[in-house]
Amino acid sequence: MIKKLFLTISVCFLFSIAKAQQYSLFNTKTLYDAFENPSVKAFTLDSSRKFASNFLLPNFTLNASNNGSANNLIRKIINEGIYDSSLLPLGKGGVNTLNINSNIYLLTLRIFSSYKYNQEIGLAWQLRSDVQANYTNETLGILQNYKHFSDQPYNNALNNNAYQQNYHQFSISIRENLNKRLAFGLKLSALSGITYNSAAINNSNLLIDETNDRISASINGSYKASFIKDSEVDNSTFSPTFKNPGFSVSFGTTYNSKSGYFIMANIKDLGFINWRKTAHVANYGFNVTVDNISSKSNTEITDEITANITNTESQQNFITPTNAKADFLVSRTFNFYKPSLIVSKNLFHKGGDVAWVNTFKLNAFSASVTPTYNFSNFLMVGVQGMYQTPNFEFFLGTDDLTKTTSLIKGITQANASVGAGHIGASFYMGIGIKVGKKVEHPQNLSSMPGVKGNKNYKGFFRSLFNAFRF
Repeated sequence: MIKKLFLTISVCFLFSIAKAQQYSLFNTKTLYDAFENPSVKAFTLDSSRKFASNFLLPNFTLNASNNGSANNLIRKIINEGIYDSSLLPLGKGGVNTLNINSNIYLLTLRIFSSYKYNQEIGLAWQLRSDVQANYTNETLGILQNYKHFSDQPYNNALNNNAYQQNYHQFSISIRENLNKRLAFGLKLSALSGITYNSAAINNSNLLIDETNDRISASINGSYKASFIKDSEVDNSTFSPTFKNPGFSVSFGTTYNSKSGYFIMANIKDLGFINWRKTAHVANYGFNVTVDNISSKSNTEITDEITANITNTESQQNFITPTNAKADFLVSRTFNFYKPSLIVSKNLFHKGGDVAWVNTFKLNAFSASVTPTYNFSNFLMVGVQGMYQTPNFEFFLGTDDLTKTTSLIKGITQANASVGAGHIGASFYMGIGIKVGKKVEHPQNLSSMPGVKGNKNYKGFFRSLFNAFRF
């Protein structure tokens, strides 16, 4: 199971190169911003048209990062296709952190539903993917070649925890102003789980005894998986069948102060997925000795060790949380320059960011430079370009320009010496188009609510707050 999990993670890293928060898009009033931050407006009175959509055009974010003393090995795997565990410093407690996240909006539709309180309603279909792993150098080493280990005990050398989760997300959202300065937004989502794998080793000991031609290991941990065998995965696994149903909610608020500050706060993607009873669960603790290791391949050795894990499994359903986040933003515009300070923290998993977005705008064009400190102790610098009118928007960017550039250069040159420090890759882009009648300011309308029999609209959140008022 350990081998399968890390193989899954490796495949995700190599083929997704896919952290899904694009901070330069916050407070841009783009279609993407409005769906990610539910209280944000996407329409402008007397300028925008009534319906906004991506019309199945690209609207996605793909990001990955790896940080730790295994960076040289990972870089060699990616750039040169060579797995060389001799590059690993073993026996020194080295732990690495891997994050891979993607967020793909397949189809979006947003409607300006009422000029009063600037109400907007949105529908969206997303594909989400999250991978997080904390893994040791020794785990990578034992999977490739035990001969790189010295003849000594390695305590807690295989202690790891990792998970990957993929799912469809179908959402409906609403935002509106409570008054001229304060707005609220709500996004409710039905989830359909695709695949899930997680593993945790809490205690472990490893002894490479080449003198007696054997390896001894003791491992204590657990795992959960939506599938174990390849036969459990077919085309229907990737379709939104809701065999693994879930639910999530996002809610937020924005406030425009009299002094010109814009403040936003969100709780995003707070939810769960219920994986059906055919899923696999195991809690294990065992001691194992593999003899005659000199006559066996490394694959045979690791298979003998991990066989004790799968022997303890049972099939049952389980519930997993989504990767919920809490965001806070404060911003102010100075003519063509708009700085924004953003703090984002994962709620159920380790990780978070502090970002300083510097946006420069000239007519319909804008450019952003965003230094971001990640709580895994590395710094990223992102850039973004955007063309935005009231009825059309196109943007593209990266959260980690230098690392993305060096990774591309290293892959094209097949050279693992290109790049230093943490490994990162990021790319995102999106298109939004508005069509239909122009949304009009109340003073330009031919009829007003409450006049000539028209019903006075109170607003969704105003009615909700009144319902709970005692």
